[in-house]
Amino acid sequence: MKKPANLVKRLISSFLTILIITTFGISQSNIQNPSGFKIKKGVNLSHWLSQNFGWSPKATFITEKDIKFIDSIGYDHVRLPIDEQELWDDNGYHIEESFNYLTQCLDWCAKYDLRAIVDLHIIRSHHFNAANEGGANTLWTDTIAQNIFLKLWIELSNRLKKYPVNMVAYELMNEPVADNPDDWNKLIEKAVKTIRSLEPNRVIVIGSNKWQIPQTFPDLKVPENDKNIILSTHTYSPLHFTHYTASWVPAKMYTGPVHYPGQVVTDADYDKYVDTTDSVFVKAMEGSKEVYNKQKLAEELMPAIKKAKELDLQLYCGEFGCLPHVERADRLKYYSDIVSIFRENNIAYCNWEYKGDFGIYKFDFEKLISLSPDVELIHILTK
Repeated sequence: MKKPANLVKRLISSFLTILIITTFGISQSNIQNPSGFKIKKGVNLSHWLSQNFGWSPKATFITEKDIKFIDSIGYDHVRLPIDEQELWDDNGYHIEESFNYLTQCLDWCAKYDLRAIVDLHIIRSHHFNAANEGGANTLWTDTIAQNIFLKLWIELSNRLKKYPVNMVAYELMNEPVADNPDDWNKLIEKAVKTIRSLEPNRVIVIGSNKWQIPQTFPDLKVPENDKNIILSTHTYSPLHFTHYTASWVPAKMYTGPVHYPGQVVTDADYDKYVDTTDSVFVKAMEGSKEVYNKQKLAEELMPAIKKAKELDLQLYCGEFGCLPHVERADRLKYYSDIVSIFRENNIAYCNWEYKGDFGIYKFDFEKLISLSPDVELIHILTK
């Protein structure tokens, strides 16, 4: 009997996904760093010591109660983004109150046996979204800025080296955006050398150039023979779905329906909602008519998986997520698919985010406050 066309497509898709997993996933299963920093599933503590929008006072936004809750629902680590302007004033002096929040949080994590990754998220000379926010990155051309970047890590190490290497790791910088990937590779070399002179066994998390997307991993270079390194990728594909109507993305003007799985923006909706005489609009919608499903998501991760396999290092997805502006069933399906890909390929992961518009709490977009935990989403992320 002839199988229906859609069934044939599903069988082919399943076969290709299994082939991808079989080819690249097995080698990740037993990789562990010598320092014993073991992570599997975590959540980002964003909008606290980084990108703080004043939604809530720092003293109450993240408390011991939050860390206890994160542990209770099954996460094993947190990623803790920090910004230069939140921890250092304009003259380079420590803002002690913020440093106290940082160390207090790490103490809470230790109490509940949660690992922590301290992520230098935004510095004054580099912002991952500078191109869309009217800023400019001077880090790649200014040697003074590079020396300040290294100095920040020296000072962080001096404050944090008391924490065991199996409990706290350092992420060099969030989503580097250099025109030339070798500019980032050279800074990686300097930064790792600097930290290694102070902490030979600290686990260092390193992502690739251009927002840590998987496609740029072939250009990434990390110090050889250093097994206390974790490679980190980020994925928000398909962006027209995960960032639907987000104010900071070029496609924010599109208000028609989006879908997952399937063609994100259908031909009919594209014709209806996209003004094809507006070249800026058309440019922003590039790729929006692509078909996305679990197979496509897995294929996009392959360059990062292959690089980790090549270097025999653990792979980590430090950010992924989807805004709740899309159909809920589609959103949960996206999370279910991407998390299953991570698990099938033994990729540790950390969703964006704990509290906030992407968060595991339902979010009131008018009052800008987190509400009750999204139990169904939490189950997908932590099961």
